[in-house]
Amino acid sequence: MLEKANSLSLVRPVQQTLTPMLSIDDLSLFYGNESAFRSVTMPVYRHQITAIIGPSGCGKSSLLNALSGLSRLDTSSRLSGNIIHNNPSGTNTIGMIFQQPAPFPFSIYKNFEIPLREHGVKKKNDIKSRMESCLREVGLWPEVYDKLDKAANQLSGGQQQRLCIARALALDPDILLLDEPCSALDPDATMLIENLLLKLKQRHTILMVTHNLAQARRISDFTALLWHCEQNASLIEFKPTSALFSEPEKAITRAYLGNKAG
Repeated sequence: MLEKANSLSLVRPVQQTLTPMLSIDDLSLFYGNESAFRSVTMPVYRHQITAIIGPSGCGKSSLLNALSGLSRLDTSSRLSGNIIHNNPSGTNTIGMIFQQPAPFPFSIYKNFEIPLREHGVKKKNDIKSRMESCLREVGLWPEVYDKLDKAANQLSGGQQQRLCIARALALDPDILLLDEPCSALDPDATMLIENLLLKLKQRHTILMVTHNLAQARRISDFTALLWHCEQNASLIEFKPTSALFSEPEKAITRAYLGNKAG
């Protein structure tokens, strides 16, 4: 059944037991008669960072939209296959972070109050407590604790992206989906986000799209290469990141990683 589913400072803890948080089985997404991707089968392992790489137009963002449920907002979309959410707690919560930071056009406080009230957190003290905890987790609290009534879109790009991650964390998602979260950021802000993701994977499962091959190699545990062949986008190769970059099996992978394709 389809369910709703840079630096030497980067330290990647070893995960001993790998179990899928999501199992993607023969998943295809169509918009009208056009396919966004076809027949993708891969696991998304619990407490790991999985990177999705590939050239523009190969279905990377469309895959995230299918997993998050955003694709269903388009009435022409059709999804086939299975997305199996393997969370033993029974909750199936997914947080989505977009390429461009997307804070609500309100105060920093309102960015947390609105989604938390929507999900049943009504008491002001509870909202404040969860907001502070999440802002601390992303390292933003010391920078904004005295600006909570200020407009969120007045923050820098890197601060806005960390705010959006904190806002997603406030709903305690099992899985974080990130679509090019660092593409609009400078190197320092990028390093902050990368270190943050490495910390967050201890409690969350992370699936991220990136065009930055060096970034995928730095922080991801597994990497999936999507490609557009003969009018169809599909999964070409999925491996542990170290193995994909050092021993790619497919000619397309070798060419792409060697900057000879894409």
